[in-house]
Amino acid sequence: MMITTRLRSRLADQRGAALIIALMAMMLLTALGATVFMVSRTETAIANNYRDSQEALYAADAAIERVVQDLLMVPRWNDILANGGSGVAGVTSSFTIGNPSSPITLPAGGTVTLNTATADLQAATDAEDLWGTNDPQWRLFAWGPLSELLSTATIDSTMYVAVWVADDPADGPDLTNPDGNPVVDSNGTLTIRAEAIGVRGTRKTIEVTVARTSGTEIERGQIAQRGQEELNQRARKAAVQTPGKSLQNMRMNTASGGLGVQ
Repeated sequence: MMITTRLRSRLADQRGAALIIALMAMMLLTALGATVFMVSRTETAIANNYRDSQEALYAADAAIERVVQDLLMVPRWNDILANGGSGVAGVTSSFTIGNPSSPITLPAGGTVTLNTATADLQAATDAEDLWGTNDPQWRLFAWGPLSELLSTATIDSTMYVAVWVADDPADGPDLTNPDGNPVVDSNGTLTIRAEAIGVRGTRKTIEVTVARTSGTEIERGQIAQRGQEELNQRARKAAVQTPGKSLQNMRMNTASGGLGVQ
């Protein structure tokens, strides 16, 4: 009877219950805090990866735009498809920074040897063997940090871009186009492959096909014309904007309509 009374007394004693409840609450809050931290860290990583992925995509697209402008200034695209050695194009872009045969340090860290990358790209293309003897023969055409893509402005980016050019696979042996030589362009069409490399292994590739049309010569002429017009404007301004001098007299000849400057 006495033992039963003592047992009931101990079970009814609530001393220490607050400590147990506090410990359980602390454990629960710790678990919730760790969960929130992990979710926040994961979301941040996802956002960073998405940002890097989009930046790499835009970098590859910018490299394509840059290379297309260089292609407009090359009269013979066969000169590009010629092998300049180790997979480098016979005629390259003006955007070539670094030696492709040596390891190049990437802005985001790590190194790349572009000649090796060209060989790997060619090996992968040959392994697929989608077009047989007319498989593209890639030529390294442009490469360098995206931050130096433009000579007139600095781009705030750690991306590194490289661009390869090849004859398009459609330039194959058929009744209308019997060429089929993968290093000779006979239909005025090239395939361009741009690859951008960024931080944390981010990599994006864009492939496009460009064709030379009748407007290509016109556009190249327009570029040259714009350059000539700028020179003409400078020449016209030189007569009245010589440093240290000012326009003193201007007279209109009513007989001929000519403008005279003194």
